[in-house]
Amino acid sequence: MKSELKERALRVGLPREAGAAAKVSRRAADRLRAGHLWVYRSDVDEVYPAAGETGIETGAIVSVLDGRGFPLGSAIYSDASQIALRVVSEKTALTRAEYLEDVRERVAAAVALRREVAPEAFHLNADTSADDACRLIFSEADGLPGIVADKYSGLVVLQLLTQGTAQDDVREVLRDVLAEELELETIVERPDGRVRELEKLELPPAGALFAKNAEAPVLETVFTINGMKFHFNAEAGQKTGAFLDQRLNYAAAAKYARGRALDVCTYQGGFALHMAQVCDEVTGVDASRSALQVADRNLQLNPQLKATVEWIEADAFELLREFEAAGERFDTIVLDPPAFAKTKRAAEGAMRGYKELNLRAMKMLRPGGTLVTCSCSHHVPLAEFVEAVGSAASDAKRRVQVMETRGAAPDHPSVMTLPETDYLKCLICRVG
Repeated sequence: MKSELKERALRVGLPREAGAAAKVSRRAADRLRAGHLWVYRSDVDEVYPAAGETGIETGAIVSVLDGRGFPLGSAIYSDASQIALRVVSEKTALTRAEYLEDVRERVAAAVALRREVAPEAFHLNADTSADDACRLIFSEADGLPGIVADKYSGLVVLQLLTQGTAQDDVREVLRDVLAEELELETIVERPDGRVRELEKLELPPAGALFAKNAEAPVLETVFTINGMKFHFNAEAGQKTGAFLDQRLNYAAAAKYARGRALDVCTYQGGFALHMAQVCDEVTGVDASRSALQVADRNLQLNPQLKATVEWIEADAFELLREFEAAGERFDTIVLDPPAFAKTKRAAEGAMRGYKELNLRAMKMLRPGGTLVTCSCSHHVPLAEFVEAVGSAASDAKRRVQVMETRGAAPDHPSVMTLPETDYLKCLICRVG
């Protein structure tokens, strides 16, 4: 068996000591040469274990080869995810030690970038009104596939989302660099349940990765964005706990909002509370009671708000149908639903969902009203999302002007050759 593996490795042009490798289809090779960073399982033609091994270790770094055996770089390998390979280096036969050194350098570079694009989040002063939250690491966008980190005041929340990154050696590097670069209270890892299941990941070690006070790690804090205060609990909420990608869109929505406002899928009140600075009445809707409880706590943190604010626990589609039937009218409506299309196969259904939400919202807006409509589905490109909103405008027989087309805040950069990183769409429209 070992001699057969050796011969197979030699056939693809690898020396015996080069380690594990994966040969990919021509389609995948062309995509990688064009700058894409993923190879789907269906495009992996063959895998070659390292010399002396009978299989590829979970989360291993493997050399990526085209059909003729020419090297295309090194990637993290997953034996569970539909994304089987995530490129981490142009170098072939990258060792684990070299990968960890790359992680160390790229984390430091990611933090340096955030100091440029979100400098307010790093100001160390006693001014509690200063913004102090941002995304520190954004996976492939920072050359760190499978690693996400958000900063909320002095607390950093990590997500390690692949077999190659959810490992103790990566945790150690992240802990050391972040603790060295930033003045922090706590670093905690928070797994994504859905990704854990897809990637077949083990639970992370219990407790904080880093704590200034090891006996009593800080797991709750209050953070500030756009001068507004929000509660944060590292052990509750969705994903890393809040949606910092929308922080500048919150402020933009408040610039256009007026009168009576409705925030659909409000979660913990991001859009709703920003609009409450300028509106007379704001209603926030969400299906999660726990999210609305946090939203109400956030409301109490901001007593300066002008509007009367109420929260409604309800399904967005059902409530909009009821509101429309009852003749409810609003001056401003925000639609910020969760990702409707979590797979390519779900994209068609997602388009129907986006159209229905926007159609009902347009029918309830008073002439000259503002519609802020969002999509965070990376499987639905901007052009298709605009088409769905346009189709809703046509059916509603409303003249809709696009005032702004927005995306994620600059601490969530996208990679031009990886469209999946350009996932957030936000249209601010005037509905005639």
